Amino acid sequence: MKIHKTKIRGVYVIEAEPKVDDRGYFMRIYAKEVLKKNKIEFDIVHINRSFTKQKGTIRGIHYQIKPHAENKIIQCLHGKVFDVAIDLRRNSKTFGKWLGVELSEKNKKMLLVPRGCGHAFQTLEKDTVVEYFVTEYYSPEYEKGIRWDDPFFKIQWPIDKPLLSEKDASWPLSKR
Repeated sequence: MKIHKTKIRGVYVIEAEPKVDDRGYFMRIYAKEVLKKNKIEFDIVHINRSFTKQKGTIRGIHYQIKPHAENKIIQCLHGKVFDVAIDLRRNSKTFGKWLGVELSEKNKKMLLVPRGCGHAFQTLEKDTVVEYFVTEYYSPEYEKGIRWDDPFFKIQWPIDKPLLSEKDASWPLSKR
């Protein structure tokens, strides 16, 4: 696994390093010792998977607040997504900034989104499967969200007119 810093503190792109032979490949997708060596604490409590039927669907922007704020590692197992992390930490130099990374079954990249950052993705192919490793139990009463088209963040989604759940379409605009 290779860990790459991004412009947002605590957000990392993780590249798996497949060992390829005639049979196919083998790769490690989680190595606590590699994360720890990079000063990243990450203890998995849940592994979640989503399946999205239609291209252009946005899931998010989601996050949990203290005391149930969570770190996430996101990977795309089938298809392709535009994965977004948004810095919501008011004391951060990159507060309000966002980062978009293409994750796919082909590039085998993952995105680590830390506590204090929002997360969303837009599917770039139909029948897309995304898996999340999370460090905190889901707590609906601590779940928050921001609308996908919030003018403060100015996220440049690759596909206009996305498909959204009722919940994601009704998140409030930020009060920045």
